[in-house]
Amino acid sequence: MACVFAERHNTHSIAADQLTVLQAPQYVTFREGRWPISGEKVPDLVALTMGFSVQEDLGWPGLQVGPLFERPRATALVVVRGVNSLEFSQSSMSYPLEHPVPFTLDSVSNTVHTLFVDDTPVVLQLAPSEERLYMVGKANAVFEDLPVTLQQIKGRLSQEGSVLNSMPLNSLSRSNEVDLLFLSEVQVLHDIAALLLRHRHLAKDHSPDLYSLEFAGLEEISRQYGMDSQQFQDAAKILAEALQKFAEDLSSIYSSNAVVEVVTVKTFETALTRKSRSILQSRQSENEDNKFNLAYKYDFDYAVIFNIVLWLMIGLVLAVIVIAYNLWNMDPGYDSIIYRMTNQKIRLD
Repeated sequence: MACVFAERHNTHSIAADQLTVLQAPQYVTFREGRWPISGEKVPDLVALTMGFSVQEDLGWPGLQVGPLFERPRATALVVVRGVNSLEFSQSSMSYPLEHPVPFTLDSVSNTVHTLFVDDTPVVLQLAPSEERLYMVGKANAVFEDLPVTLQQIKGRLSQEGSVLNSMPLNSLSRSNEVDLLFLSEVQVLHDIAALLLRHRHLAKDHSPDLYSLEFAGLEEISRQYGMDSQQFQDAAKILAEALQKFAEDLSSIYSSNAVVEVVTVKTFETALTRKSRSILQSRQSENEDNKFNLAYKYDFDYAVIFNIVLWLMIGLVLAVIVIAYNLWNMDPGYDSIIYRMTNQKIRLD
């Protein structure tokens, strides 16, 4: 494994939502500790690990500043709903997750698409339980055969290469709809890794790839059987092994230049809704903020733009002064021969 982790954390011993790092390159350093991170800050953490800037300082000591000219070739974030933590077989770094509000990686995806539009990076966002799919760049060609809807995934379970034939189901049933939903998500992990192994050339370009997956099958298992049931324990073990295998495959495909993170959330605090407010509310908020006659907040790029404009203007002013001074003090004796000959010809005429 490319990343050296400091210790093994037993994730089952702590009943709290967690962020777990399964794989990371050596130049992406996660520090040992139990520093909590807010759920709304997870997209910023993903952006920073990919080498992108964020609007606000993360202020989280778990991630150290890395090299400026090295960035992971791939980043994968898997959200697992219905469980506080999973027990992985290998060493991993885990951190408590506070305020587990729903989040998306749309901002990170837009950054990748904007900065590397000519390189057509792979961007895949998938939530099988909600049948939500978003693909950008080369992902359209690589994952065109990937089953997306629940019916397609369930049909995939009966085909060749199905996970039903390669792993012990133990107490899970092949005929139960809830069990099949969970197993279909495990199948999606297997198929993504298989397609990437078939298209290894994608890992050789210079654009970073982004994978965002959200699984809710384990949540349905807990509702159907209960968290103390044997079915839930078997499903949690199967999913942990599948995620570990997926992380190892991704790290191998990208030559140990991939970051794989898993967010385990028992339940989200609020539903994911688009924030909106009326114009009246906006004006009232602005009046409340300005009742002390405070200056408005500067944009994140203000310092950069200010320095560019300042030094450009200083350079132009100095250039004009130097040119004007040299023109004013120019010696006619140093005029070019073309000018002197033309001047004599004019006098002769």
